[in-house]
Amino acid sequence: MNRLGKGLLVAALVGVVAMAFRVSWNALRDVATATGADSTAATLYPFVVDGLMALALVATLTLTGDARRFALRVLAAYTLASLVLNYVHGLVPELHDEVVDWGRLADWDPANWALVLLATSLPVGSIYFGSDLVAKVLHHRPIEHTPTTPNQDETAETYANRSTADLGESTPAPITPAPAPVALPAGPVSLVKSTDRPPVGSVAAESARPRRATGRVPAVARSTRPARTADELLTEARKAATDWSDRELTAEGIRRAVRTSPAKARVLRDTLRAERARAAGAGGAVAA
Repeated sequence: MNRLGKGLLVAALVGVVAMAFRVSWNALRDVATATGADSTAATLYPFVVDGLMALALVATLTLTGDARRFALRVLAAYTLASLVLNYVHGLVPELHDEVVDWGRLADWDPANWALVLLATSLPVGSIYFGSDLVAKVLHHRPIEHTPTTPNQDETAETYANRSTADLGESTPAPITPAPAPVALPAGPVSLVKSTDRPPVGSVAAESARPRRATGRVPAVARSTRPARTADELLTEARKAATDWSDRELTAEGIRRAVRTSPAKARVLRDTLRAERARAAGAGGAVAA
């Protein structure tokens, strides 16, 4: 609806409310006169009842939550009270001629007492409820809504409708295969007498991952046993394997017997096997 249409609608509403107030004003003024109000009070009495209805309506349009529900209850209560008093004004013809006794709105005493209590309590209720509604309206802070574009709404709705399975998943890192171990020598290898360089063929497979540099080994952690030469190791191995059979002559057994590294133990094993093979070949030639 355009601005002109809204203006005409509001103007029509104001006109209808003004005419309804004029009709109700006559009935409420006569009821106030019957309850003992003077001419000035009787003239202002309709503004107390119907005026608070208008105030509650404005508060209902402004407030939210519990405050709005409270304003709706006040509007409903005063609307019902005005309806009852207008109904009584229509049932009692004496109210129109101002010849009714003061404080007499009905022939039945309980009904009369209830109507007088209602008519006289409305001004006091207007003071209380009107003040409360005005305070709520003045302290009300409207919620600011951030304007959103249609594209933003569509994006938010699309993201909300996506299932968890459609969301992006992290790609697992590729698995790097471990390097193949270096093959060990099959035949016997002669010992190298120099202790500065390791025996040929006895170098363990190097790891593809670079080793982290460590500091110097403290003196307390160093071994107190002096380094043995290759000949000393071979002599100790010969003594330890004197009573061993060819099946018992293994690199693990030599390593435990002479307390050396696995690489040197394999070299010692191959050397001792070669010596036994030569000794066996020489014995067979002599026997022949």
